[in-house]
Parts: sequence; C-alpha cells; structure tokens
Amino acid sequence: MMLRPGVYLQNRYEVLEQVGSGGMSEVYKAKCHKLNRLVAIKVLKEEFSSDSGFVSKFKMEAQAAARLSHPNIVNVYDVIDEGKIHYIVMELIEGVTLKGYIARKEKLEIKESIGIAIQVAQGIAAAHEQNIVHRDIKPQNVIISMDGKVKVTDFGIARGVSTQTLTSAAMGSVHYISPEQARGGYSDARSDIYSLGITMYEMVTGRVPYEGENTVAIALAHLEEAMVPPSVYNPEIPVGLERIILKCTAKKPENRYGSANELIADLRKALVQPEGDFVQDPDGNPALNGHTVKISGKDLARIKEQYTPPREESVREYVRKPSGETAVTRYQQGNRRQQGANRRNSREPSDEINSHIERILAAAGIVVAGVIVIVLVVVFSKLGGIFQSGSGLFGRESMAPSADVLAQSGENGETLKDTEVYMPDVLELPEDLAEAKLKENFLSMKPTYQASDVVEKGYVISQDPEYGAVVSKYSHVSVVVSLGSDKVDLTTLDLETMSVASIRRLLEDRGLIVQITEEENETIEKGQLIRYEPQKAAEGGTVTLYVSTGPHIQQVPVPDLVGKPEAEALALLGESGLLPGNTSTETSDTVPKGSIIRQEGGENGQIEVGGQISYVVSSGPEERQQRYVASISDVYDLSNLIGPGAIGANVTVLVRLHQQDPDGTSIYRTLSEARTINGSSLLPINYTSIESMNGSDKGEVEVVDVESGAVLKAYPLTFFPMD
Repeated sequence: MMLRPGVYLQNRYEVLEQVGSGGMSEVYKAKCHKLNRLVAIKVLKEEFSSDSGFVSKFKMEAQAAARLSHPNIVNVYDVIDEGKIHYIVMELIEGVTLKGYIARKEKLEIKESIGIAIQVAQGIAAAHEQNIVHRDIKPQNVIISMDGKVKVTDFGIARGVSTQTLTSAAMGSVHYISPEQARGGYSDARSDIYSLGITMYEMVTGRVPYEGENTVAIALAHLEEAMVPPSVYNPEIPVGLERIILKCTAKKPENRYGSANELIADLRKALVQPEGDFVQDPDGNPALNGHTVKISGKDLARIKEQYTPPREESVREYVRKPSGETAVTRYQQGNRRQQGANRRNSREPSDEINSHIERILAAAGIVVAGVIVIVLVVVFSKLGGIFQSGSGLFGRESMAPSADVLAQSGENGETLKDTEVYMPDVLELPEDLAEAKLKENFLSMKPTYQASDVVEKGYVISQDPEYGAVVSKYSHVSVVVSLGSDKVDLTTLDLETMSVASIRRLLEDRGLIVQITEEENETIEKGQLIRYEPQKAAEGGTVTLYVSTGPHIQQVPVPDLVGKPEAEALALLGESGLLPGNTSTETSDTVPKGSIIRQEGGENGQIEVGGQISYVVSSGPEERQQRYVASISDVYDLSNLIGPGAIGANVTVLVRLHQQDPDGTSIYRTLSEARTINGSSLLPINYTSIESMNGSDKGEVEVVDVESGAVLKAYPLTFFPMD
C-alpha cells in the first residue's frame, strides 16, 4: 500500500516522501511531531501484510531488535499495527547503502574496507550478545551515513522471512547466505559471520564470489564450490585480509570465527600487519585450502524445495559439473559466455561471424563425440563376453556390477523376475523422499522412529533390507527415521560469550541441571566460564560449568589483632604483608583505650598477600556529663501589660529558656511554641523539669512578644545537679 506525502500515522508521524523500496517493504521519510524529529518508516508490502503468520513473526523479531542500542545499528523506535498497515519506525540515516557505495567506486580501498567491516562486525556483535541473529547481512542492509558512520539495518525483517515468503528479492540475498541457510538447516551467529565475509569479498573485489542463472544455482555454489580467492580479482589484497575473508566464508560453521569479537580482533590486526600470519586456520578448513565440498543428496533435495528454479535442467547441469573443474575455470567460462552474449547483442558483423564459427565448431565437436561413444559401445560390447565367461581374462569375481547392470541382471547375470526388484538406497534421505523412491520401485515403507545424535531429524537412519538386495515387489521395507537428537547441543548456544548467570538461566530454561565448579585460571578473568561438560545433554541431565576464580593468589593467615594496642596491631599486619583497611573508634568499658575492639577482613582465617584488615580502636569508657534541672510554677497576667483595653486585644507570645555560655553568648530553647491569646487571659508558667543547656546552674524563663520580639516577663531560675 503506497502512502502519499501528508498522510499521518498514529496521529503522530507525517509522511514526507518515499525514499526507498525493497523486496518486502517500502521506506518513507517522515516527521514525528510528538518528539519533533525525522524518522524512517518501513511499511510491509501488501502481499506480506495479508499473511498473519508472517506478520506475527515479523512483529516478534522487530520488537526483539528494538531492544538493541548500538552506534553501528539503526535504532528501532516502535513496531505498530494500524489497520492493515504494519510498519516499523526507525532512526533516519541520511546516506547511501554499502551496495550503492561499492557500485559507485567499483571496489573499495583496503583500509576503507577493513574500517567498514569492523563497524559492521561491532553492530553484529552487539546483536549476538542479545541472542539476536540477523540472518540477512548483505551490503543492501548496511548504511553509510554522511558523517561516515556505518550502521546495520533490517534486524527482525531478515529472520521474519520464511521459505514461503521468498520472492524475486531472494536473488539479492542468496548471494550472501551461508551454506547452512542454503540447505535450510540451523543457523546461528556464525551464519552472520559468513554473510559478512561475502560482503567483505564484494567490497575488495567489486563482485560476489558466486553467480548463477537462478537462486538454486547460487545456493548450490555456496554449498559445494570452492571460493576463488579474492586476490585473483584484486592482487592488492594483503595476505592477512584475504585469510580473514576465507576463514569467515568457510563451508562448515565450526571452521569460521567463533564470534564477531574474534573477527574484529583479526581485522584490527590486519590494519597494522597487512601481511601478518595471525589468522588461525582450523585443520581441514575447506575454505582455506581451496578444496571443493561435496554436496549430499539430502541437501540437494532440500535446496530444490526452498528455491524452485525456472527449469529443472539448470539444477542438474549445475550439480553435475566435472569434479576436476575449478571455481576459477568455471568463472572464466561463465565470463566468456557473458562476453559472447554481449557481442551478440552488439550486432557487429565480425561478432556475428565469430559466433557462427563457434556454432560450427560446437556442432562438429558433438558429432565427433557421438562417433567416439558409438565406437566405445561397440568395443565394450565385444569385450562383454570375455568379462562374463568364467575363464575370461579378468574373471567374474573381479568385476563389480555397475548401477545400470544391477538394474537389469543379478550378480550371476540372471535376469530378475517380473515380481522382483533391487532394493534402492534410501539412507540419509528425508522421510517423504525415501517413501517416494520406494514407491517408484514398487515398494512400500514401514517407518519406525528413534532419536539420533548423528542423523538429522526426519532423515533415514537405516533400512531393511539393505541396498542392492533382491526383494519382492509391493513388499514392506522397514525404515528407521530419526527423531533428531533428544539432547541439547550446547556448542550451538555460544556459551563462551555469555555471563555465568545468563548461562545458568538459559540451561535451566531448557530443563538442564547446572552444577558450578570453580578453578584457578591464569588467563581467564574471575567469574568467567572456562569450559563446560558435556557438550550435549538430555533434558534433566547435569551440565558442569567450570568457572574461573582468576590466577592463583598467595594466601596468608589473618593475624589476631583483638585486644592488642594499635601500634602492635600495625606491626603484625606489616609482618604478614597486609595493610590496614578502614579504622574507626568506639567507647568501651572493657577494652583499654588505644587497643583493638574487633577486626574485619579475610575468609576462613586466610587472606591474599597485600589484602586489607579493617579494625575498631577503643576510646575508653564513655564520659558522662552532669545534668542540671530547674522548675517553675507561676501565672502571668497579660492585662497588666495591655491595660484597660485588654479584653478586646490579642497578643502572640512564646515561652523560652535563656542561658549564657561562659563567653557571654546567649543561647535559647523554646519551652512553649508561639500562640495567640486574648489580652485579658492568664498565661500559666508551669514547668517541672527544665534541663540546663550548657551545664550552667543559672538561667531565666522569658515570655516574649513574637511580633515585636520584646521580652514581656523574665523569671530567674536556679538549676540543681541531678544523678
């Protein structure tokens, strides 16, 4: 749904203009009149807004992303439903996407690329610390502001996308997805690191490493093709940066950086040691040794389900590339095909002639290949009798039947009965594909289910009869299907980056019992996780967390200071290599003045060398001051002061005690607060226990006119000592 300028959302956000459009959303510049600031509003397109399941998941992930606050992450201010419109209110960044920036510069300078990668990795690290995985890191989701600040956007939107919501926009993301995302498997923080590695590759080369005719071809390339080292396209790339990129883009997650913080550390090293050998290569890392990774049948089946190609032939053609063909060769061939297409489009006569010659050569090649195949078929058919005879050149036992031979005859060359078939191989296939394959061979599947720590959920663990056995058509085949592991795989939870308290909550929420064991460790900070055992645990199982108490610290016995003079206590502390901590004084009737009443510090009678012991020093018995008390009982007649008109007059008075300090300074204490009384009233002056303020035995009680401050009447007092 297009929003026109001037439209108000929530009676707060005024739409100013449309500034962008993507596969799932349209972006508008708007003004928040409540906070008087410009914002970006990302509105879901109508085809997604009508999918309640997608909207629910989108909102949940966007709200989680709203918790993130980091200089390298675009802030999410709000997630709103307004009728059929679902949108996110975000920080407005004036700038350009990294994709557009690369397109403008063709490729970026090395230091510039590293600087951008560090900022992106810092944003990703902040999200990972909140257990939020982006799942769609790509240059289109990285914005470079006008002041050079790099920010990652679209947290929440990426994870909200499911296989049902893939559109043409998937072609843009599939260039950057990790192998585990391509096969539809579990993805975690290391998937973001892979996508960032592809993004870095594009920054320094100006191109993505994998291309294809459709999404399936590109997804398969991520799974099985060796990556062309970026230095092939840009020889200026230093060794350090190239090895970082190759480690980020390793096919297996365990061969990549374990966290974004590890990647940041190496990127910073690459700035100061461009040719340094600081990247640690896991043994057998396919991304770093250039090997091609073989794709399994189940991965191919899942990819076909996720990314439906325009034509099935392209998938088969892509999968069946010769194993000896390198990624560089395939790129060069693809580049030549593209150049040929460009020449045909230019319609220059010389190009058309060259194209005609190429077609002739291609046709001739096909004819020659056909002749060679015919000759080989004739030759091997002649030799077939030799292979099958018991006294032949090679002997029957030395020849293993091919799949084609198995389809037609038995081990001894006998033809199968019409009621028999060979048992197909359904191991490691998804349950539905295994059942379909058995039906194709006139067999039915009888599944049972069991947990497996090795085989993924929904895939075949074992079959009975075994592959290649002769079975009757329409018979039942017993197949054991994996229920997945009934254990929690702790290695996928990235526990090493979390606090011990967070780990405990996470594991206990998953039904595990947590036991903590403390160990000294010279390198790991006190209170941080050293390791955990086991790596997988079933619900109700116990996981032991080994927590660092820091480096070994030399302990000494705590000396007993109580009852000793302070000077002796200080000497004892010095002999033990300890320091005095907080000191204070208290009165004591039992401990002599200047001696220690009590001490604090150390546990179980031990304390580390250089530690502090706090103590309290006795100031001796409490000094008691003599109390002096006086009393007075009198009545003051106000009419004596006011005269004949006293009955119609009011006066505000207070009663106070007045004494003098030895230096002649007057001091006062209020005995009765100020009050207004009639001028004809009698004011009682009756106080039975007036305590001296300064220990003096003299003073006076004063009746004071509050308005004028004048003393109306003064009564002299004599104070007497009290026990």
